[in-house]
Amino acid sequence: MYADERGIPQDSQEAVRSWQRAAEQGDAEGQYNLGLMYDKGQGVPQDFIRAYMWYHLAAEALSGDDAMVAIKLRDHVASRMTAAQIAKAQEMARRCQQSKFRECD
Repeated sequence: MYADERGIPQDSQEAVRSWQRAAEQGDAEGQYNLGLMYDKGQGVPQDFIRAYMWYHLAAEALSGDDAMVAIKLRDHVASRMTAAQIAKAQEMARRCQQSKFRECD
């Protein structure tokens, strides 16, 4: 399930830590995969706000089909959220970007 051929452990919690480190360094693949982990509740409690935020950041950093996949997943998560939750996720993404990924919680 995880990209173990690239050194990412099969353990969900360890995978989250690895993707978190990558995501907070501005790595779009890390952001996308961290969004998946929060979306599915793998290695972390399921959290649609954080899933939306990471998918949103990945969509902005990716291009072409990869960006479209991130947008589709972000929008699917949004369909399960309230307007207030979406606004919070968007604010978190904005703050994360403005801080150069130092404030992503």
